[in-house]
Amino acid sequence: MKLNYEFVKREVAGEQFLVPIGRAAMVFDGIITLNELGGFIFDCIPSCSDENEIADKIAESYDVDKETASADTHDFFVSLAQAGITAAAD
Repeated sequence: MKLNYEFVKREVAGEQFLVPIGRAAMVFDGIITLNELGGFIFDCIPSCSDENEIADKIAESYDVDKETASADTHDFFVSLAQAGITAAAD
């Protein structure tokens, strides 16, 4: 899993956002608002090897079963890939 480091996570007034910087700011018009789980997943990306490992962390940290955690993780990665923030999800 590979992040595009031209997007950074910022917190403003308790809200989490992904903000484009550098060249990404010229082609991506806007910011992405993250909910709590989205912020959690985004923070896990650098230290996890794949979606499955992130889903395990979600299941451990939140009151959710592994199947739900896996589906939520996959959906989040699809959204990140569509926005150009990560490599395409399978």
